[in-house]
Amino acid sequence: MQTGSPFLDTIFLLRKSGSMTVFSDLQKISAKEENEAGDYFEAEFEKERLEFLSAEIPFHREAAVWGAKVLYHSTQLYLIRKNTAKDLDKLIPKLKIPADTSSILSADLSLRFLPQIASLLHSADSHDPLIKILEDILTQFHYSAVGYHLDLEKVNWEKELKNNTYRKLYLERIVEKRAYELAEIPYINKLLMADFGMHKDGYWRDLKIVEHGD
Repeated sequence: MQTGSPFLDTIFLLRKSGSMTVFSDLQKISAKEENEAGDYFEAEFEKERLEFLSAEIPFHREAAVWGAKVLYHSTQLYLIRKNTAKDLDKLIPKLKIPADTSSILSADLSLRFLPQIASLLHSADSHDPLIKILEDILTQFHYSAVGYHLDLEKVNWEKELKNNTYRKLYLERIVEKRAYELAEIPYINKLLMADFGMHKDGYWRDLKIVEHGD
């Protein structure tokens, strides 16, 4: 699906094949491209809704487009860094709306690929200031970072996972990614064991049962 837009083509390729195209220079994203991205992600969100079977969570257009812009600029900044240091905060802006279930799942359509970029940056230069910017975003939207190490000690997991649909999706991603660090958090471990029931070994044989003190 080629559009002639570096922004849209980068996002489409990443979502389709997990690969990325790096262009020769950073391109400004037009309002038209943002609108087309919003339409695309709304359609993709509805496709994924068929998997989590919930009509209660609305699509958050602003969060989805923001996540796409963060991902696009991050992929380009992986190789294009000339005269960009002063503009990192502008190229990778923070989302100015709360991280609720709607914005988390909408932004995740793109942000789920961000840990891959952060890992590449770590390998190239562990002191790259862009890494902290991306990890701050992933700490706020940590559903997209399941399997990537972050400091999440301040997260109130009972409050975080109070939405039934989001909790189900979060636990499924932990299992899919074999994210031991999260799976061994007492509250999450308790939820996983309850879901596994007698079939725990079939789902995750070597995950240990953690004492949760209640």
